[in-house]
Amino acid sequence: MNGLIIRPYRPADAIGLATLFHRAVREGAAEKYDCEQRQAWSPEPPTNAGWRARVEEAETIVAERDGRLLGFMTLDMDSGYLDFAYVAPEVMGQGVAAALYAVIEGRARVKGLPRIDTEASLLAEPFFRRRGWQLIKRQQVERCGVKIPNAVMEKRLVPRPAAP
Repeated sequence: MNGLIIRPYRPADAIGLATLFHRAVREGAAEKYDCEQRQAWSPEPPTNAGWRARVEEAETIVAERDGRLLGFMTLDMDSGYLDFAYVAPEVMGQGVAAALYAVIEGRARVKGLPRIDTEASLLAEPFFRRRGWQLIKRQQVERCGVKIPNAVMEKRLVPRPAAP
């Protein structure tokens, strides 16, 4: 994407990323989730200390163009858990997620993580599959009393040791 900048998270990004997350769920996920599921998943943009801690304690990278936040991903550099992977609805399918993901996977490899894993939305699952991720299981998480399906997935970054 022309003019796309991938950069580290800054504390000033927290509110903008909360709004982006909320829009990605409410608008971007409409193809795979009904209104009730999207409402339960993100009733409002998260602004509490827990939200801020999740993005600040992880390796969080942000995509922006012309000062406008377009997406973000977070990776726990100890466990390899990819917690957030969201892009603004208006740039879905335009390479923003791919650019973010390339940086995240590269950092995981440099760190020597053996694998990365996530709970992918039904919308994100094909994105991860195209990048070599494997489905571990399907599950339903409950938010505000509503069941929301997703896919537990992982990508091995180093080969498994051969069986003796």
